[in-house]
Amino acid sequence: MADAWTVEWHGIDLADEGRREALGTLGNGRFATRGAAPESVADGVHYPGTYAAGCYNRLGDEIAGVTIENESLVNLPHWADLRFAIEDGEWIQLSAQNVVEHRVALDLRRGLLIRVVRFDDPRGRRTTMRQRRFVHMAQPYLAGLHTVFTAENWDGRLRIASGLDGCVTNSGVERYRDLAGRHLETIGTGHPAPGTVFLAARTLRSQVLVAEAARVTVVPGSGAGSPAPDVREASDSVCLEFAPELRRGVPLAVEKIVSLVTSRDPAVAEPTAAAVGALAEAPTFDELLETHELAWHQLWQRFRLDLTDGEEATTDETLCSLRLNLFHVLQTLTEHNLDLDAGIPARGLHGEAYRGHVFWDELFVFPVLTLRLPGLARALLRYRTRRLDAARRAARAAGHAGAMYPWQSGSDGREESQRVHLNPRSGRWMPDTSFLQRHVGLAVAYNLWQYYQATADLEFLADHGAETMLEIARFFAGLATYDAARDRFRIRGVMGPDEFSTRYPGSETPGLDDNAYTNVMTVWLLGRARDVLAVLPTTRRTELVERLGITRAELLRWSDVERRMYVPIAPDGIISQFEGYRDLPELDWDDYRTRYGDIRRLDRILEAEGRSVDEFQASKQADVLMLFFVFSADELRSLLTGLGYALPPEVIPRTIEYYAARTAHGSTLSALVHSWVLARAHRAQALEHFEQALQSDIADVQGGTTAEGVHLGAMAGCVDLLQRCFAGLETRHDALWFNPHWPRRFGRLEFSLQYRGRPMDVVVSGREVQVSAVPGPYGPVRVGCGDRVLTLHSGESVRFTAVGVLEDAAAEG
Repeated sequence: MADAWTVEWHGIDLADEGRREALGTLGNGRFATRGAAPESVADGVHYPGTYAAGCYNRLGDEIAGVTIENESLVNLPHWADLRFAIEDGEWIQLSAQNVVEHRVALDLRRGLLIRVVRFDDPRGRRTTMRQRRFVHMAQPYLAGLHTVFTAENWDGRLRIASGLDGCVTNSGVERYRDLAGRHLETIGTGHPAPGTVFLAARTLRSQVLVAEAARVTVVPGSGAGSPAPDVREASDSVCLEFAPELRRGVPLAVEKIVSLVTSRDPAVAEPTAAAVGALAEAPTFDELLETHELAWHQLWQRFRLDLTDGEEATTDETLCSLRLNLFHVLQTLTEHNLDLDAGIPARGLHGEAYRGHVFWDELFVFPVLTLRLPGLARALLRYRTRRLDAARRAARAAGHAGAMYPWQSGSDGREESQRVHLNPRSGRWMPDTSFLQRHVGLAVAYNLWQYYQATADLEFLADHGAETMLEIARFFAGLATYDAARDRFRIRGVMGPDEFSTRYPGSETPGLDDNAYTNVMTVWLLGRARDVLAVLPTTRRTELVERLGITRAELLRWSDVERRMYVPIAPDGIISQFEGYRDLPELDWDDYRTRYGDIRRLDRILEAEGRSVDEFQASKQADVLMLFFVFSADELRSLLTGLGYALPPEVIPRTIEYYAARTAHGSTLSALVHSWVLARAHRAQALEHFEQALQSDIADVQGGTTAEGVHLGAMAGCVDLLQRCFAGLETRHDALWFNPHWPRRFGRLEFSLQYRGRPMDVVVSGREVQVSAVPGPYGPVRVGCGDRVLTLHSGESVRFTAVGVLEDAAAEG
């Protein structure tokens, strides 16, 4: 990392190109393009890929004698295509053998990918190539590629071919490559104007139209006019070929501006005409770059994040890593998503892992967005509320009332989870029961309520959020069955966040009973359902109660479940992950670490040995500990006390230690949650987990998964960890609360946020926090720390410690 705003990669590393290409992805929320070299092709080392938010297609396959369908985020035509050759030679293939210098720099501040290459051809002719690339943050249909060639020791003809390649497939994930991957058919190509070409394609089943148009201009350094290109059209591609003369030391520029439009875009009647029209109006690369940089400047102002005066030598590196993670969140989710009806893909728009599906990972993303771009958070929540009817259909099909949200969601909200998955260690296809992670619906409700707490957006709650929350509450209340022997309600046959634990040993039926996270979250949700009905305007409350048929008897049952839910708690006070978890035998963790080293995928290791991870007290990721992530200790204690259970303070660290010792961290989210829960009592361990979470994709800690797409939940979660864990930020009881606990060796943490329409600046150092209300026409806001709550007016600041107020410029309120 060159500085806190730049990430650099040097040389060519065939084993690392996939990771670099994913981390070099550029996007604007509508579409994103991987950082693969423009001259590269999908060859097992490189993987060019472009993906548009919400652009899915479904294909079928036969696996292990079973016909299955998979819906995937579609790899769109390759727009960055640019190849070059000297004289009549072959197209140059850059490799470690012919490259003298290769440097790629990702400029986070400007959203720009910069590449410098010096290479020799087989005859020793040396050429320098400098490239700049952007996907425009302000004009969401446009992207640009600017290349400058300079001959160092030769004169002659340079051949250049650049166009649009529709001969692409979804083949970026090795374990999917034997499955159907051809999602597009090309329906037309053309060259509507000199130096301009277009390609139109259509997805095979979803019938989404995709059109790309490209304008390529060659500008000789001599100042002569651009040479006329030849147009080459094939069945699935179209390109322009140039053959300008190069003189040693005289640069030659190739400028490529591209527009990409789909039939999913709002206010588009015909994508090809729209793409060609947008391109015709587009200015030059440098003019576009200026407005692109302005858009990024304004975006970084909203998401300002700084570490200052740190003693740690790695502070700048940590800051750069944080910005890189935030950068990729901001490229995937922008205000261009407002009208797209696309959710939060767990692997961003960076690759094809998880087939571009939407998971519960959004739980870790929303806190960063809601406190800075609440309108965007609202739009992304609408992805879920629009699919309420699909969730209702799923619940009815499963014999339940209410709304049952899918574990994996794509275009229309049906369940997209796999039914089988391949264990690459054994080569066997195994049943996949991850669809039993019903807690995804609880995450949807949690996100809706947290949005309302942060924004006070009663209109959204009344029009969209309340109905969704009530229907999810109805589903989970119905999922709970009464156990007369315990005089408690229980939820059976589900999975919790831990994807290792799928069934009881020896059982043919998947699912577990009384997952503690699911049960406690259900109790929380039923309480919030009551709150939702209380805050709604009378007319709207009456309408919803009548429309949904919510009876007094049903509300009484909800209240009964809320008060008498069963939570499995062992005699030592530690919450059990599920009923019977503590009865399972222990795994010899030291033995498996010695034999296998990396045991993150312990499930695959044990299956290849002919055993099952279900047989042991072994978790892939945080499960019980998620309760300490979503709730403060006081809130969790209050929930359990309402059920008649105790949560003594000394039990919390013992619970954390118990599960930390039995977790393989097979998910990038696991290190994040463990950092959170360890932050108060085990600072050194917390920072180790924080560093691991921060490096999840930067260092590709899972060994090859980043090349298939970044982990957006972990990336956003690391930023959220700073604001909500180390700064102790919460939005509850109509106030902004802080409980600062920041490692002093990293200096001061500074960030900006927006709370209920009011921009604010926050500075955290150790146990102190300073909160400033930005001057402007904003109303007062309540800010709290410990047992003190103050009213902060526009232009005022207050400084707290975790135990009180040091000094303030506001009156108590």
